[in-house]
Amino acid sequence: MPKKILIIGLVWPEPKSSAAGWRILQLIDFFQEQNYTVYFASAASKSKHSYSLIQKGVTEKSIQLNDSSFDDYISEIQPDMIMFDRFVTEEQFGWRVRNILPDSLTILDTEDLHFVRKAREIAYKKKLPVNFFSSEAKREIASILRCDLSLIISQFEMNLLINDFHIQKELLMYIPFIQQQDIDQNEIKFSDRQHFMFIGNCLHEPNYQTILKLKKDIWAKIKKQLPETELHIYGAYMTEKVLQLHNPETGFIIKGRTENVLETMKNYRVLLAPIPFGAGIKGKFVDAMQAGLPSVTTSIGAEDMKIGSQWCGFIADQDDLFVTNAIDLHHNQQVWEKAKNTGFALYKKRYQNIDYLQSLSNRIYEISTNLSWHRQQNFIGQILHDNQYNALKYMSKWIEEKNKRN
Repeated sequence: MPKKILIIGLVWPEPKSSAAGWRILQLIDFFQEQNYTVYFASAASKSKHSYSLIQKGVTEKSIQLNDSSFDDYISEIQPDMIMFDRFVTEEQFGWRVRNILPDSLTILDTEDLHFVRKAREIAYKKKLPVNFFSSEAKREIASILRCDLSLIISQFEMNLLINDFHIQKELLMYIPFIQQQDIDQNEIKFSDRQHFMFIGNCLHEPNYQTILKLKKDIWAKIKKQLPETELHIYGAYMTEKVLQLHNPETGFIIKGRTENVLETMKNYRVLLAPIPFGAGIKGKFVDAMQAGLPSVTTSIGAEDMKIGSQWCGFIADQDDLFVTNAIDLHHNQQVWEKAKNTGFALYKKRYQNIDYLQSLSNRIYEISTNLSWHRQQNFIGQILHDNQYNALKYMSKWIEEKNKRN
C-alpha cells in the first residue's frame, strides 16, 4: 500500500512567481517518484497564479487556522509523513499533528533560513554588524528541533546551524534545488542578445532593495558609458513603489511578470543583481545558468552557488567594480562566452545532481525505521514539543471558541 505524505503550505505554490513555489514542486515530484500519495493543504487563499496541483495527481485541501476541523482531516487521511513548507506552518499546525499522529515522521522544508535573511536585512538598513542570534532565530531553530528532519537549501546555512547553533547534524539534510531540465543547446548567441535585465518577486524585500540599488547607484553609471543599452526589470507582484521607478528616458524599464523565465532570459546579455542581503539559493541564478545568461552579483547573491572561485560572470561588492564588470561582460564576447560556459558547468554539477535525492530517500528510510531512537537522541526537541503544545494548544482553542461566538 503506498505511503502518504501531507504537505502543509503557508501559501499555494506559484512556481512562476517565486523560487519557493518551484522548490515545492520539485519535492512533490520526488515524493511521487518514491511512490507516495501526496496531499497538499493550506490555509491561504488561492490566487490566479497558483499552480494546479491536481494536474500532478496531488489531492488539494483548504484548511483553517485555529480550527479542530484540521484534526478531523488528518485523522481521516492518516499520513505517514507531514512536511511543513516553512517554520511558521510548523508553529501553526505542528502541535496538532503530534497530538493526532504522534508516530508520523515530520519534516521541515526551511526554503531558506528566514532568520538569516532578517538579520542581514536589519544590518543592511541600520548599518550594523549582522547578529544571527535573534528572536527570529529562536523561533525557527525551535521549529527545527521539534521536527524529525529539516531540509536545508545551502551549505552555508548547514554550517551555521551545526557550528554556531550546535544543532545535531542528524536533524539536518542539505538539499539544494534539483533540476530535471537539461540545458537548451539552442541558446541564443551573443550577437543576437542585447540589454541588461533583473528578475525577482517584488514582494520579497531583498528583490525590492536590489531594484532600488540598481536605480539609485548602478544604472546611471552604466548608461553613461553604454547609452544605447536598457535595463529591463521583471518580476511577479509589481507594487506601486516599483512601478514608479519606470523611466524609459533613462532606459530603466519596468516590464512586470513573465510567464516563461528561461525564454525571456535568452534575449539578454547580462543579469544585474547587486543583492544587498538575503539567504539561501537564488532561483534567478539557477535559471540564468540554464539560459546561458551571465550575471554580475554580490557575495551575498552568489553565496553557496559558486564552486571555489568559479562564477557565471562576476562577483563585486563595490559599486564602481560592479559597473566595470557589467560593462565588460556586456561588450566583451570572449569574457561573455567564458562566463556562459562556466554557468553551464555549475548548473550541471550543482543542480542536476540527483545523488542528493537518493540521499534524502535513504535518510527518510533510516529515520522512519528507527523513529523512537531518533527522537530520543533529540531530547531537547521533545521538551520543546511539550512546551509548544501547552502554549499553542490553549491559545488556539481560545481563538477557536472566540470565532464560534462571533
